[in-house]
Amino acid sequence: MSKVKIKTSRQKIANILLSIGCVNINFKNKFTLTSGKKSPVYVDCRKLISFPKEREIIINEMSKQIKDIYKGEIIVAGGETAGIPFAAWIADKMSLPMQYVRKKPKGYGRDAQIEGDIYPNQRVLLVEDLTTDGGSKLMFADAIRRAEAICEHILVVFYYDIFENTHEMLAENGLKLHYLLTWWDILGAARDGGNFDAKSLDQVETFLKNPLEWSAANGGISKLSVSK
Repeated sequence: MSKVKIKTSRQKIANILLSIGCVNINFKNKFTLTSGKKSPVYVDCRKLISFPKEREIIINEMSKQIKDIYKGEIIVAGGETAGIPFAAWIADKMSLPMQYVRKKPKGYGRDAQIEGDIYPNQRVLLVEDLTTDGGSKLMFADAIRRAEAICEHILVVFYYDIFENTHEMLAENGLKLHYLLTWWDILGAARDGGNFDAKSLDQVETFLKNPLEWSAANGGISKLSVSK
C-alpha cells in the first residue's frame, strides 16, 4: 500500500502561488527589483487580490501566525502599497484595528505618514506581501516608532530567503520577520508539479544560490541595499 503524501501549509501556499500565476521566470527579459538587483524570477503576490478563495487560505494562515506571535490587543499596519489589502483582510477576519503606512508623508493636509488611529505604546504588526532582504521594512517600522507605537514584528506572505544576514539585520533593528513560505518552497513545489521545465528550474536554483553574483553578471547591483 502506497503512502499518501500529506502537503504542508507551505506546500499548499506554494501551489496556490504557482497555480494563479504569481511566479514568473524569464531569463531573456530579466526583472529589475526595486533595489536595482537583476533577477530571472519575480513573485507577484499582488495577484492574490483577484482570487478570493485562494487569498482566504493565505489570510487564514497569516491569522494563525499572528495568534502565535501575540497575546492581547494589537494593531495591523499595512505597508504602502501591496501590504494594505493584506492588512485589511487580516483586520477584518480577526476583528482588529488597522492602519496603513506610507513610504513618506503625503505632503499636504495633515502631512500624515500613517493613516488610522495611532497612539503611544500601541503594539503594531507590520504586514507586507513579500520581502527580499528586509531593508525596506525598516522605513515603515521607523515611521511607526516615530509615532511612539511599538513595532517588533513583521509578517509577510513570501520571503525570498536567499540573501545573507536578513534576520540578523532586522534583529539589530529590533524586528523579527515571520513569513508563510520562501523561494525554496516554491522551487520544490514547481519541481513536483511540473509547472516549469527542469532546465529552467535548474537555472533558477543557480540564481537562488548566488543572487548577487548573478545580478552583477547581468547588469544589476552586486551589493545589498535597502529594498523590497
